[in-house]
Amino acid sequence: MKELHNHFINNNRRNFLKKTGLCIGGLALGSLINPFERDDKDPFSLISNQLNLPNYAPKAKRIIYLFQSGGPSQNDLFDYKPKLSQMKGIDLPESVRMGQRLTGMTSGQSKFPLVGSSTKFKQYGEARAWVSDLMPYIGKISDELCFIKSMHTEAINHDPAVTFFQTGSQQPGRPSMGSWLSYGLGSLNKNLPSFVVLLSRGTGRPKGQPLYSRLWGNGFLSSLHQGVQFRSAKDPVLFLKDPESLSKSERRKMLDYLSELNEEQERKFGDKEVSNRISQYEMAYRMQTSVPETMDISDEPESILKLYGPNANKPGTYAANCILARKLIEKDVRFVQLYHMGWDQHENLPNQIKGQASDVDQPTAALIMDLKQRGLLEDTLVVWGGEFGRTAYSQGNISALKAGTYGRDHHPRSFTIFMAGAGVKPGFTYGETDDLGYNIVKDPVHVHDLQATILHLFGINHEKMIYKYQGRRFRLTDVFGDIKHDILT
Repeated sequence: MKELHNHFINNNRRNFLKKTGLCIGGLALGSLINPFERDDKDPFSLISNQLNLPNYAPKAKRIIYLFQSGGPSQNDLFDYKPKLSQMKGIDLPESVRMGQRLTGMTSGQSKFPLVGSSTKFKQYGEARAWVSDLMPYIGKISDELCFIKSMHTEAINHDPAVTFFQTGSQQPGRPSMGSWLSYGLGSLNKNLPSFVVLLSRGTGRPKGQPLYSRLWGNGFLSSLHQGVQFRSAKDPVLFLKDPESLSKSERRKMLDYLSELNEEQERKFGDKEVSNRISQYEMAYRMQTSVPETMDISDEPESILKLYGPNANKPGTYAANCILARKLIEKDVRFVQLYHMGWDQHENLPNQIKGQASDVDQPTAALIMDLKQRGLLEDTLVVWGGEFGRTAYSQGNISALKAGTYGRDHHPRSFTIFMAGAGVKPGFTYGETDDLGYNIVKDPVHVHDLQATILHLFGINHEKMIYKYQGRRFRLTDVFGDIKHDILT
């Protein structure tokens, strides 16, 4: 009787409400504090407890990196140098060149005739930023942008130069920046990868330099952090769909059985990659629903499609990919990498660059303004730029210069990029080059400086985000990198 009495006492209405209230309240509090609380079986968590990141309050939550592969010509787009036009055909003084090494494309030239921009420049906005007529839409939003005109790098050829920007090393095999951010900060959602890659081919030089999947690879980090390419074809992600003979419920059973087998293998061998593979299977299962929905832009209003330009409805174009980048950001994808190929104008630059600039001008401006009107630009960082710039002198002989079929060679010593959003000063220009746009004369910014500054915006001390591999402590910025606080709000 005593036991029965205690049972009724402990299970009266008051105790019931008290216990359930505490449980429900605890669940609610937990969801407010961290809706994706880290679970050892789910490496796609919001916070990385291992690294205790972020180190301080971040200004950026997500990033869209608009990488212009091939090396845009800064002197024809953003770095206005009227003296170049005045000195057309005059040989580049050795006092300016200072023995800079050349690529194989111009090493055989006996003369290096200077050539200015083939288009006109004008100033835009309250900041009076100089922008070429090739980029009128960018000019109109220049008060939203921070131009860095003093970027420089050591790499002089495409492959090591692109690899350097993406991984912090000219040698392949290191993790990409997107992988580092995924490793350090984790994912913001459970239905899409934290790092997504989009590719578009420009009209300026359609058969230009290729790109390789290792540029968005995870290197020595866990395979959870590798970039996932979304293609413009019928199947955006390869091997994501179930075979026609397999139903959704059968797929679910198969994954459950496979997970049990993998968990048994993990218990036996202790290999972390086994649990990573389990998570990847689960992510692929969830992506079967989330990816088609994300890739579908048919529900975009006509006004938005018009904002991004005439190619917005053409899958795989830069404009269409900019819309997809915005949709991915809306779904809290941490890092969206959009590569646009075709900027390698070694010949016929005046004609090729018109098409290339037309590809990106309106969509880039539209993306930034679209993010702003949705309130996303406040914590989304946008970066636009290539792996190096182009020379102030002509590639080709004097006759090519006179005929307007000249090109420009690679120029790693100085070039221009721009940034917007998430703690970057709007309507601001940083750095300066000489009258010929050849050497930096003020506020140089190295590749590692840019990487350190981007990590800083995400609340990460670049010197502390480290991964130990084969006895060495690696980081994205290697042993270099200064945060450029002057470009930050």
